[in-house]
Amino acid sequence: MAVTTCLTKMQEKKLQSCFGGKRFTLLYKASVHDFSGYNVYKRCNNQGPTVMVIYSGHDIFGAYIKDSYQEYGDRVPIVLFAFQKNEISECKIGAYSPSTFLCLYKEDNCSEFLLNLDGKKVTMKLDTIEKLQLKVQVSNERHQKHQKDQIISVKECEVFRCEDLLDKRNMEEITQLHKSLLFDIKSYRPYRDLVRQIRILLLGPTGAGKSSFFNSVKSVFRGYVTHQALVGSDAAGVSDKYRVYSIKDAGYNNSLPFILCDSMGLGEEDKGPCMDDIVYILKGHISDRYQFNSMKPITPGHSNYIENPLLKDRIHCAVFVFNINSVEHLSYEMMAKIKKIRRELIKCGIIHVVLLTHVDSLDLITKGDFIDIYRCTLVKCKLEMVHRELGFALSDILVVSNYTSEWELEPVKDLLILSALRQMLWAADDFLEDLPPEKTEKRK
Repeated sequence: MAVTTCLTKMQEKKLQSCFGGKRFTLLYKASVHDFSGYNVYKRCNNQGPTVMVIYSGHDIFGAYIKDSYQEYGDRVPIVLFAFQKNEISECKIGAYSPSTFLCLYKEDNCSEFLLNLDGKKVTMKLDTIEKLQLKVQVSNERHQKHQKDQIISVKECEVFRCEDLLDKRNMEEITQLHKSLLFDIKSYRPYRDLVRQIRILLLGPTGAGKSSFFNSVKSVFRGYVTHQALVGSDAAGVSDKYRVYSIKDAGYNNSLPFILCDSMGLGEEDKGPCMDDIVYILKGHISDRYQFNSMKPITPGHSNYIENPLLKDRIHCAVFVFNINSVEHLSYEMMAKIKKIRRELIKCGIIHVVLLTHVDSLDLITKGDFIDIYRCTLVKCKLEMVHRELGFALSDILVVSNYTSEWELEPVKDLLILSALRQMLWAADDFLEDLPPEKTEKRK
């Protein structure tokens, strides 16, 4: 019979996140392997970093042992922790040997943490208990408040081996997939070569991450983090111009087969770009660096107005960009505007998808989850909400984590960005394939 933990899925996830994104393997459970300090040592030594979880009534606390130990006397750094309502409190207590904190010889009254499993008790300093904000039931053995040491009864104890979520095998698979995605996108050719480069329009509320997505895509192909498009947190937004960004392959300095078009952030009521301007962009009438005017759309004769746009000037795929943390809080006015834009996209026959940014900021999501992000329960809930409220198919909703504050690229982040970009290119192919023949004659 398999041995299972008493931790809930949410508690396990919180603990994994607390210590830097770890994967847990249960090594010891007192009710199965006996309440014995020696059994803990025998099953858990030479296993790398471990987490010890202690259950005492309604309290759950324990110790994160940061290094592997082999001998009784090996001193290893320990961090104590305790589950609170919405967080985990921590307290560093220095380095101790297993012979000390497991009471393998005799209790050391100088230690801040002593686990005597044979006696089903933990001895802790009173000030340590207060730092951890524990509300434990103290045993009758020594319960006076004036005592510096307090004895806590133990109902259950579990020990887990901690491993990095992204181990060597995972990283090899990620590296291989990363290379494959880069190759696929670099060698991509639009349907029937109707255009040289696919135009992808980024739409969405101010601060959703449109410009950051462009910066992230460029960073992946350049091999280092770049910030060409201005990004900010101003409520009025930073992008007030229509920008058309072509990206070059760092290795060969060739333009990649797509163009990202960044627009002014959508706003409520009269804020943001005019609806007429959006339609003009979709049809290819507006050129790079057009200055948006919320009160007045572009008119023929304007220096940025393209009188007779070709297929290459048109938008081939549109992307609605939302912050995954705030997408459920879109106002009625914003949702109405998005639905109106969708109607225009449908009239033009343009395939459109959703891009949810900041997935890494969701509670309890770790980099290890990025490998199979669409299976995460929290992400699934967000996707279903967008499907329910805005009507997008679940398969048309993508998630990414943009580069916003990082200095170095992370391959697992790149996978989300590249996978989303590949879906956009496929959507653009669907648009091109569906065009009537008369619209593809003057295509270049």
